[in-house]
Amino acid sequence: MSTTELQHQKQLFGHPIGLYVLFLTEMWERFSYYGMRAILVLYLVAETGSDNPGLGWANDSAIALYGWYTMFVYVASIPGGIIADKILGQRKSVFVGGMLLVAGHSVLAIEQMWAFYTGLILIVKGVGMLKPNISTMVGGLYPKNEQNKRDMGFYIFYMGINLGAAVAALAVGYVGENIGWHYGFGMAGIGMALGQLTYWYGQKHLKHVGNLVVDERSSDEKGDSQNLLLAIFKHSNSVAGFVITVLAGLGIWFIGGSWSYGLLVIGLAFAVGVGIVVYNDGNKVEKDRILVTYLSFLIIIIFWGAFEQAGGLLNVYTYQKTDLSLGDFMVPASWFQSVNAIFILIFATIVGSFWVWWKNRKKESSSLFKMATGVIIMGWGFFFMSAASMEYESTGSSAMYWLIFAYLFHTLGELCASPVALSFITKLAPERWMAFMMGAYFAATGLGNKVAGLLGESASEFGEFTIFTGIAIFCTIFGILVIAILKPLKRLTHGAEEISLES
Repeated sequence: MSTTELQHQKQLFGHPIGLYVLFLTEMWERFSYYGMRAILVLYLVAETGSDNPGLGWANDSAIALYGWYTMFVYVASIPGGIIADKILGQRKSVFVGGMLLVAGHSVLAIEQMWAFYTGLILIVKGVGMLKPNISTMVGGLYPKNEQNKRDMGFYIFYMGINLGAAVAALAVGYVGENIGWHYGFGMAGIGMALGQLTYWYGQKHLKHVGNLVVDERSSDEKGDSQNLLLAIFKHSNSVAGFVITVLAGLGIWFIGGSWSYGLLVIGLAFAVGVGIVVYNDGNKVEKDRILVTYLSFLIIIIFWGAFEQAGGLLNVYTYQKTDLSLGDFMVPASWFQSVNAIFILIFATIVGSFWVWWKNRKKESSSLFKMATGVIIMGWGFFFMSAASMEYESTGSSAMYWLIFAYLFHTLGELCASPVALSFITKLAPERWMAFMMGAYFAATGLGNKVAGLLGESASEFGEFTIFTGIAIFCTIFGILVIAILKPLKRLTHGAEEISLES
């Protein structure tokens, strides 16, 4: 669609109506995902003989499964992005993903172990198809020359994500903890069905976006990008990336004795190889922009590796070590999964407006700067959890307000990093690889989730205070280092964030 046509879309409150269709679709999808996420670990650790029986797993085993599951949910975005770029287009891929998610959440409502694992697998596939493509479609609603408006569009979209997450943790969390875990899982499935219906009925506002992009280059110009897996082995740099990653996997396998991590890294070797093939497919400017996008994924891994303690270690800590009494009422531990989302609804437009004001004052406001700042602020939230763990050691329980302060800082950091990163990718990625690049972003998010699981598991050995404090210090140092090398990183973008309204 041309820039002129994009600028003349039917609008509501200054943004394309299609944005609100995607907003509501993602809101219900996140309701289903975060509802299930709020009770997953609690279901795993709940005693088998209790009034609301769970599986009775040990904390570290439950957090380990949580880490694997949340990682695969996002790593699946890579094949989901490739399918959209090469076969279905983003709009159809979102619909297929929604159907898989409805099936997955519905199966989880069945009280059988086969249903539990089948449901998780279907959800992994569904999120892989839906998540990168719906985010890419948001960027496609805006012309390239409307960068600030696109950023604000992603903030609005991000509020949809967290509206669903906030309601889910309260509603699904309450039903799961007090009525039955599988009723909670089923409630999440109903939410996803509503999201799928919303997307279906809103198609008339999305017909111009998310369609399969036809690569009009000649066969010589396309090169090996037409067959990605075979192309890995046709160029020295992609072969090198593949082999190095495989060797790392084998090293983990033999030295650490963990075949599961070894196989994971070997699988990721194909993702590395494909990523290098995509890099090879670009011209000079595209290659630089793809490179800086890949480098930004390291920031994403660090950010989510710390942030996603929320669903694992922080969730278990809340359940087992926090004083949840509020008078005669006991606050469900899962309700704290809504705190971050509620803060986002309060602060999203405030943070977005702050960065516009900051930029108008000629201050540093690049996406990379915002992302690094977000890592630092989010990291500081763990200092409050360090204080909570000290209080627990001295009194046998810790106050709820430590969690509230921690989630507040996590939220402010997230608002500086996550919606900005989504917008950043749509500015830099070549259109023919847009869904793949978004999928790679979510794969980085998935790796961050796995890092979070590993850190959460280690708390049983090192203690919560050590883990919380270590995360806070590391995030602060890492964010400062990124800011220190900001200038060379920005040069690689070739002014992608500085396109004027007249262009």
